[in-house]
Amino acid sequence: MAIIIKNIKGLVNVSQGMPPYRKGSDMMNLPILDNAWLVVNDKEIEDFGEMPVPEKYIGYEHIDASGSFVLPAWIDSHTHLVYPASRENEFILKIKGATYEEIAAAGGGIINSAIKLRQMSEDELFFKSVKHLEELILLGTGAIEIKSGYGLNTDSELKMLNVIKRIKDLGIIPVKSSFLGAHAIPPDFKNNKKAYINLIINEMLPEIIKNNLADYIDIFIEKGFFEADDAMEILESAKKYGIKPRLHIDQMTESGGLDIALQYHAISVDHLEQTSINGINKLAKSKTIPVLLPSCSFYLKMKFPDARKMIDNGLGVVIASDYNPGSSPSGNLNFSLSLACINMFMFPEEAINGLTTNAAYALELNNSGAIFKGAQANLIITKPIPSIAYLPYRFAITNIAQVIINGKKMTKIEI
Repeated sequence: MAIIIKNIKGLVNVSQGMPPYRKGSDMMNLPILDNAWLVVNDKEIEDFGEMPVPEKYIGYEHIDASGSFVLPAWIDSHTHLVYPASRENEFILKIKGATYEEIAAAGGGIINSAIKLRQMSEDELFFKSVKHLEELILLGTGAIEIKSGYGLNTDSELKMLNVIKRIKDLGIIPVKSSFLGAHAIPPDFKNNKKAYINLIINEMLPEIIKNNLADYIDIFIEKGFFEADDAMEILESAKKYGIKPRLHIDQMTESGGLDIALQYHAISVDHLEQTSINGINKLAKSKTIPVLLPSCSFYLKMKFPDARKMIDNGLGVVIASDYNPGSSPSGNLNFSLSLACINMFMFPEEAINGLTTNAAYALELNNSGAIFKGAQANLIITKPIPSIAYLPYRFAITNIAQVIINGKKMTKIEI
């Protein structure tokens, strides 16, 4: 079915083809075509241009976007969308003053989710996760990465990855999967981390690779979880299978994870709350892209990553939600957009690039993240707004009028 969107106030991030990721001062480059029209046909962008609409498209079903902007849908390159239950009890503990580390040490946090996930059937986990996905799509998410990491044993990690594969196979939006077995030390290996690492290397990884269940491998490199030497051991094994890393680093301490990430040519390094100028300079000499998670910093009341310093030193950055039940129980990338501007001093153009073009690079997607002929027709139509800066400025309000997925108006996921 073909649809034409006409009278668009501004068509955002237009390109002749998939642009390279934007870094440094180029992150301000956000081409906008004023007074535009756009045709979607057979799940793709067929054509676009300045008004008036060409005569050959006049008979198409149309959407009048007068006063509104049209953007490529957001891309979320870091989520833990597949989880068994919410953790609002820990939210109360946070209000009482408990730290992330204290909650984890008392059996909360990741271990809390792992216990509940092991008790849940794959089908129940799948349908719960599809509902999570539907919520995010209606908030403008048009592509997503989903991690395992709440299983922490072979059967349960495979269960999570099978659920992610089932979501991917629905074909609704592009989905990338990351194996995060090295997320926390499970209670049954509390005093024998080495044995758990051996389980990851000798049992989990071969099974995952055999069944093609993961696009990437991830590791939470942090004191009290998996330290640099642990990560190297796991990544040496992953390297033999050709699976690429994307890594959690520098969330609570600058723990040496960045050097490991660069040594193993990680696609991305995620979090970076504690990364120093020395680390920023190292990243600037690499092809590894930083993924920043402002809603996690907001929720945990932690230091925000220094996006301004990264960009001013020539880096390109990505913004993602870190959607999970414990440290970022919101996958609303519109809120992440606002936080990136308010708390990380990014300009709206930079933050939008961080959620579109640069996020597409981080997930190795070549047909999403910009407006060009042949791109997947996953789009956001805003309500009538005065400027693109209004999106992050008017935070905690729904500025989206319509989400288009695969060229169709999105209302709900049908299974």
